[in-house]
Amino acid sequence: MKKRILLISFLITAIGLIVFSVISAEIYYQSSVAHSESYLRAYMAAFDESRGKEGLTQAYARELSAALDGARVTFLSADGALIADSEDENEDSRADRPEVAAARETGEGFSVRHSNTIGENMAYYCRDFGDYFVRFSVRTQSMFGVFLQSVPMVLVFLVFDLLICVLLTFLATGFMLRPMEKLARDAALHGHVESDSPELSALVQLLNRMNDEAGTRIEEINAEKDLVMKAQGSKNEFISNITHEMNTPLTSIKGFAELLVNGTLTAEQAQRAAKTILTQSERLTSLVSCIINYNEIDQDDLPVYEVNASKLLGEMLESLGPAIDEHKLILLSDVGEDVMLLSRYERVTQVFGNLIRNAIRYNREGGSISVLLDREKFSVSDTGIGIAEENLGRIFDRFFTVDKSHNGINGGFGLGLAVVKKLCRKSGWELSVESKLGEGTTFTVRFSMQK
Repeated sequence: MKKRILLISFLITAIGLIVFSVISAEIYYQSSVAHSESYLRAYMAAFDESRGKEGLTQAYARELSAALDGARVTFLSADGALIADSEDENEDSRADRPEVAAARETGEGFSVRHSNTIGENMAYYCRDFGDYFVRFSVRTQSMFGVFLQSVPMVLVFLVFDLLICVLLTFLATGFMLRPMEKLARDAALHGHVESDSPELSALVQLLNRMNDEAGTRIEEINAEKDLVMKAQGSKNEFISNITHEMNTPLTSIKGFAELLVNGTLTAEQAQRAAKTILTQSERLTSLVSCIINYNEIDQDDLPVYEVNASKLLGEMLESLGPAIDEHKLILLSDVGEDVMLLSRYERVTQVFGNLIRNAIRYNREGGSISVLLDREKFSVSDTGIGIAEENLGRIFDRFFTVDKSHNGINGGFGLGLAVVKKLCRKSGWELSVESKLGEGTTFTVRFSMQK
């Protein structure tokens, strides 16, 4: 990450420095040309017009050149033929020169070009005096020449730029990572964590809440007649799983936040980075909600009532129709009429919904889903990837997923079946599973109370 940030920041600043150098060279060149024109116009005041055409000799041209700090002086006839020149005796016509042509049209002309006779870049100013032209010129640099002169200084600035980028990258990444490292260290060593960063407040609250409820979880494990080294292991695994689930979105949020802080992104890239941060933040929020929902099931002592499970299931299958069609699945349903369950609407919804969504999520394209509901049981069968025999005893554990990467490819956090197990136990229902790897899975909920 540090190398990538360093490379991007250096490339952007280096390109900016080079572009700035080119623009500066252009500005300097244009300023130099403007100054040359001003000087040449001022030089024209030194010309003695009273001499007349007969006094335009080479001796006078050289005398005038010496008086004007070595500026080249050229006298031309009305047709552009050479009368005299302080440096050149080539008698070819100058009528086609841009400054001479401009002077013939408007009375005066200025141009900057390469002189074939002198072999250098020259700035020319020519004025029409009726039956002859007077032209002054001075040596000047080309745009490329001006830029070449700035190259050594640009290289020096690039070296300083690299050093500054290295320093800023080190400081910026250290600043961003230090709160996260302290949080992880405190969570591992002390349990209770604190942070001055507002962005980490949700994570701090979650970790502290998990720590406060650790005792309750240990009691649940003891109630299931597990050993004390397993209660501790479950606690550590729980915190590890939370950290693992949060690692991917937090890493993504941190990485894009660093790029936004460094200001190295274009507007479009910054927009995409902001969208990624929002998406991953929503994923963290969803995880927190799932955990809170899981933990609040045991504290839910609201009264139960009769729920029309048949109607609820029918509406649910209708709402899940687009997802079933998207996976090109065949739905087979056998739903008894007016199956009434003594429970709560939201509990039945979670049990049915989690099992059916799993059947969709882990099915194969073109497969089928079979849903059965009668007064004795509810079952969901799929023709999907199945579950290995060694994992059948773990699938109801919190944060366990068939997808070992925990990267959310199938959209879950590994809490769906754990929620189903808790709700069934709370309602006095029996939950079982049968599966064969590569062939499919069947979940069955047997009701102990029905009408």
